[in-house]
Amino acid sequence: MHSFSDDVDGINKLSASYQQLKQEVNKIIVGQDEVIKYVLLSIFCDSHSLLVGVPGLAKTLLVKTVSEVLDLNFKRVQFTPDLMPSDIIGAEILNENRQFQFNRGPIFANIILADEINRTPPKTQSALLEAMQERQVTAAGSVHKLELPFFVLATQNPIEQEGTYPLPEAQLDRFMFNIVLDYPTYEEELQVVKSTTTDNSQVVNKIINGNEIIAYQHLIRRMPIADNVIEYAVKLVSSTRPNTTKAVNIINEFVSWGAGPRASQALVLAAKGHAAINGKFSPDIEDVQAVALPILRHRIIRNFKAEAENVSIEHIISNLL
Repeated sequence: MHSFSDDVDGINKLSASYQQLKQEVNKIIVGQDEVIKYVLLSIFCDSHSLLVGVPGLAKTLLVKTVSEVLDLNFKRVQFTPDLMPSDIIGAEILNENRQFQFNRGPIFANIILADEINRTPPKTQSALLEAMQERQVTAAGSVHKLELPFFVLATQNPIEQEGTYPLPEAQLDRFMFNIVLDYPTYEEELQVVKSTTTDNSQVVNKIINGNEIIAYQHLIRRMPIADNVIEYAVKLVSSTRPNTTKAVNIINEFVSWGAGPRASQALVLAAKGHAAINGKFSPDIEDVQAVALPILRHRIIRNFKAEAENVSIEHIISNLL
């Protein structure tokens, strides 16, 4: 257990652990530095991430590698059109003594990889809602607490693809980050192909365990933050809501729904985390700006005009910063 004498020492250790984690993950994952940063950040901020990208960009491999460097219990659920909520949460079964017994589903782990979450109907997608928000599940009338730390790292293919069910807004809102993966550069792809077509396999070392992660999560929440930084974050989120006092022209013109208060909470928390992994003792406005795109991307809904004129969410958000 990393015990730290005070919060300053804690931030230094967190920043060092983050660098080690990144180094270990990079043994397996080539490039994707931003993606790795946001996934680790969401873990330190005790929240969930949604990874979006076409098949074959190592989304699943990334999550699996992260769970290996963190000494945590990992389960993978492959979402399919016929998956039922009880396949995730678990179900009551009759045991040999004719007593009902709760059989735990895969959700009882520290890291859940919800693979291709948008391939399953909303009924099953919603089975994760309570677990993500309350860290507990209800089955057959009884409440079962989940083991902490608990993260859902979900992957999805872009909505345009065949046979997908878009995630309900209420569920999207529970993901702190929406991380978009892009194709690797030519050099990166060359490196990927060289390293994956030989007989050598890389072994990653476990860097930190569950108790250390929980200690770091509390440390990040304790971090002091100036009022003007919080005001900037809340003002930024308010400005995404069309036809309100803080809204700017581009929002009124191209957005039908803005981000809710959960986005403001996420911005402040992620800014604290971003400051901590960079060894700073208090976040500033730059930290809020650094995490704004993946936090707001899935919480702002464009209107028809924006889609017709091909105005991207990224373009709208960059105009607000």
